[in-house]
Amino acid sequence: MMPFYDYSLASGLLCGILFGYILESAGFGSACKLTAQFRFSDWAVLKVMFTAIVVAAIGLYALSATGVIAYTDIYVPPAYLGGAAIGGLLIGAGFAVGGYCPGTAASAFGSGRLDGLVFMIGMVVGVGLFAAGYDTFGSWVTLGAIQTSRLPELLGISEPVLLALFALLAAVIFWLGSRVEHKLGGALTAEALDAR
Repeated sequence: MMPFYDYSLASGLLCGILFGYILESAGFGSACKLTAQFRFSDWAVLKVMFTAIVVAAIGLYALSATGVIAYTDIYVPPAYLGGAAIGGLLIGAGFAVGGYCPGTAASAFGSGRLDGLVFMIGMVVGVGLFAAGYDTFGSWVTLGAIQTSRLPELLGISEPVLLALFALLAAVIFWLGSRVEHKLGGALTAEALDAR
């Protein structure tokens, strides 16, 4: 029986279920919708990701400014540029070829798509291969470590200015994405996804 008295486990499970539901509702459980981002015909993925970044950043800043949380209470691991570059290339290639990332693969499988299961199996195999070969190539992953815990300190600009820049970048992506989608015939609708 699951220990529902452990609030961290229960909240994680609830957030995971809600996240999967939202992914599926937005059409992100379909490889067709996701690979359309790489053809620039549907910018929904980029729009959602930037919206999430801006909302989370502003929310975190507001919670810190009002004293609800302190940045010093949040553990931020060092950033490894080598690992980010290698991981970004690998997950980007898999995403472009097959149309899933780990979260969307789980959402797809949960809604009955077997290609989502194939990607989940591939993810487990990939993690196993990474763990098995870490002694051989693990030094690549830790290249370019950045110990600065937060982006404002790393860039030397204030947090409100950084948040404004993120919001501006998100607005530009929304505007550009909408223009490109319109030129290429519009984003994929739920009906179009169901037809595929």
